[in-house]
Amino acid sequence: MLARGNQTPISDMFYDLRDGTKLLCLLEVLTNRTFKRERGRMRVHHLNNVSRALDVLKEQKVRLVNISNNDIVDGNPKITLALSWTIFLHWQVNDIMKELMATMNQSNLEKALLLWCQQNTEPYPGVEIRNFTTSWSDGLAFAALIHRWRPDVTDFGLIASKPDPNERLELAFKHAQEVFGIEKLLDPEGIFDFHKPKDFINGNFLLCNIFN
Repeated sequence: MLARGNQTPISDMFYDLRDGTKLLCLLEVLTNRTFKRERGRMRVHHLNNVSRALDVLKEQKVRLVNISNNDIVDGNPKITLALSWTIFLHWQVNDIMKELMATMNQSNLEKALLLWCQQNTEPYPGVEIRNFTTSWSDGLAFAALIHRWRPDVTDFGLIASKPDPNERLELAFKHAQEVFGIEKLLDPEGIFDFHKPKDFINGNFLLCNIFN
């Protein structure tokens, strides 16, 4: 999407969004508008650019909770992921998920996504999804969801037979990248670190799975 705004792709989300220029470019593509930005390299210029981007999001009725320009400029991982997830939800997910949410008689997107995961992994032994954090730590939920849509190239039994959860996660992520083109956003070890913002990461992974 950034290529449409003549910007180089993002290689490190936490670093590349810090000066606000790529963020403003993304919003230009999404809103079909042009926004003035400051080209200086000092922190104050970066803060002003990010502030302008946050103001644009508020104008678009995007709900921002505890997201400040300082956090983005500082490269705060949790806040940066929260911002990207919020933008993703507003412009891409809500419209695509409307039919699914209506079918499930569910108005909350996160609950609808959780219910979708539960329904699609119900036949798989050992898989019990209750949230977007601990329920995914053993790798079985990831493997089941991938196998559900591509059983021809994914061996759920093989992945489930691995005694090490890290190995199961690594295999599941490898299949996701090879089959669906979904980039690995978190190392297996990170799934066990419950201080990391996995809700956003796992949610992005699942939504990419749905869209594919």
